Amino acid sequence: MIALSLTPTRKHWSSMSFASTLYLCPILDLLLAHVPSQYELQLRLGLQEALVNAAKHGNQLDPSKQVMVQFSVTDNLYSWVITDQGLGFKQQNCQCRNFQHTDLPPEESENGRGLCILDQIFDQVHWNKDGTSVKLSISINSFRRYFK
Repeated sequence: MIALSLTPTRKHWSSMSFASTLYLCPILDLLLAHVPSQYELQLRLGLQEALVNAAKHGNQLDPSKQVMVQFSVTDNLYSWVITDQGLGFKQQNCQCRNFQHTDLPPEESENGRGLCILDQIFDQVHWNKDGTSVKLSISINSFRRYFK
């Protein structure tokens, strides 16, 4: 079940929540409804990574736990805050701009890749101190610069 507040309007935050699941297509469609179509694929990848992290790693796919998402569209900025009900994690100082999964031993090659994808797609990636919430933001100018 998906709970949704009002559709985001300029300068207002809207919210949604859903039980932990990896079936994210309808959720991503709602979160990207106001994004220009030429940028949707890149942002879909980033938001999918963040939602999978929240549902799978944060909430351990426990259907009794919720993933909450707040989202906002302003004149120049798109923002999402994704929060899980898990125990949180300690963010490592990863040099994501230069990250290569081949730099890691085979048993660890998947670890951290999603976090680095977030860092490469969004202008701002801010975690709360508990590691249970991340704010992702990207400006219109960045769309034009990164996604030509």
